[in-house]
Order: sequence, then C-alpha cells, then structure tokens
Amino acid sequence: MNSSQKPLQIRPTWRVSGGIFLPSYQEMKTGVAKGNVPLDYAEESGGAPMRILVADDEGDIRSLIKVSLEDCGYSVVTAQNGKEAWDILNEQQVDLAVLDVMMPVMDGFTLLRRIRERSVLPVILLTARTDEVDKVLGLGLGADDYMSKPFSVAELVARVGAHLRRSTQYLGSGGQSPGRLTYGFLSLDREACCAFRDGIPLELGAKEFKLLLLFMENPERVFTKRQIYQAVWDEDFYYDDNTVMVHMSRLRSKIEEDPHQPLYLKTIRGIGYKLHYTGERQ
Repeated sequence: MNSSQKPLQIRPTWRVSGGIFLPSYQEMKTGVAKGNVPLDYAEESGGAPMRILVADDEGDIRSLIKVSLEDCGYSVVTAQNGKEAWDILNEQQVDLAVLDVMMPVMDGFTLLRRIRERSVLPVILLTARTDEVDKVLGLGLGADDYMSKPFSVAELVARVGAHLRRSTQYLGSGGQSPGRLTYGFLSLDREACCAFRDGIPLELGAKEFKLLLLFMENPERVFTKRQIYQAVWDEDFYYDDNTVMVHMSRLRSKIEEDPHQPLYLKTIRGIGYKLHYTGERQ
C-alpha cells in the first residue's frame, strides 16, 4: 500500500437485543460515545448529578443505557415497565426520562400522557415501531424526541445532553424552573409543595416547608428569629423565640445527615440562621 494512502477505517457495530448499536472503539476513544456532554450539564447548580429515568422492559438495553449515562456523570434510575416508572416519578426528582413505547403494565404513550398532565419534564421515546403515525402520535402527546430501534447509544447520550442543555437554557440561569429551587443536594418544588434530599422525598410539615422555602429563596442571607417568625407565621405583632427554635430543630433533623453538625442550616450566634452549603459532605 502506498504510504500516502490512508488506511481504510472499519467501524464494526454490534447489536444488543436487537435494540442498540454499541459504539465503535474509535467512538469510545474520542469520547463520541459519551455524547461529548459537558459536565456542567450533567450536574445541577449545586453540584448534584442530574437524574435520568430509563424505562425499558429489556434488561440489556436498560443496563447499557444506564452505564453509558453514568459514564457521563449522570445519576440514573431504571424501571422495567411504565407503572414502575410512574412510581419513580412520583417519589423522586427526575430531570429527563427515556421511555420505551412498548412496555408491559403501562405503555410509554400512556405514561407520557400522565407526565404531560403535570410536568414539562424532557422525554425521549424509544420504539421498535417505525411507522410514521407512531412518531407523530408520540410527538403529538408531548415527547421531546423520538428514536427508533436499533439506535446508536452514542447518539442517544448526545441527545440526552442536548435536551438537558436546551431545557436549562430555556428555564433560565441555573437551570431551574420558576417553581423549582435547587441548592446543594436539596431541591424544592413550590407548585407541588414538596422537597427532596438526594432525590429522596422529605416528609415536611407546613411550617417546615415554609422555612425551607424561605432559606432556599434566599441562600447565604442571615435571618433573625424575629424575621423568620414574621415571614413563616405571618404575624407582625407577636413573636415566639422558642417556636422558631423548635421548628428549626425539626427541619434540621430532616434535611441534615447529622443535625448536630449541619451542612446547610447554620446558626449565626447572637443573630439567627442562614442557609450555607460549602459542597463538602460528611
């Protein structure tokens, strides 16, 4: 072969369960298989990884997508049917969902309808059906993207990154919706009146939720006990120092790993409290 001639590049591709094309060695080596997803899109503003839900009844496909996304810095939860996926969405905070259409118990179309009744969560549909009418139906129900099997796992990961990028840019700086706040490993949804730590729901009372909302809307700001009482109890002419301390103690017991060494709610001696997180975990 003439030294000036370029060698023929052969890119072998394999299929798993008839549903996914594995990336070539060159893709893995150059990072294409990971979608070239910047880590700032794989993480939320507080440093917590963005959580992706992968729902597919084929275990090989679930596992491969999960590993590929985790390699990019995402946190991944999986479900083998639509009902499991729906339960996860009701129990955990999820930033994007990858849903197979033909799942048992509850199919992807039905699950998508339920999601769109209450959320603008980015959704990518996967299906072995190639009929144009199915694609039109899925997109019409509110899917953000649609991929037909077999597909490239590298392309799927790249699309996940692209949709998260668009979602965060659309929702504004920090990647948060008007109804959602994120700080460190804490997140709060104003509209649903729920809060999470590491994606796990927190069981908060009404006053505890209002306390957390006050601090998450004003991170790093120091509040006196009187200011806290007036904001949360909405009473200007009555002030109970002990009431504030009791509720702050209860809130700490639910959001802190060790309430005696809080990572979030710090006491400013002689003044009050502030929400301050350094990024260090115990």
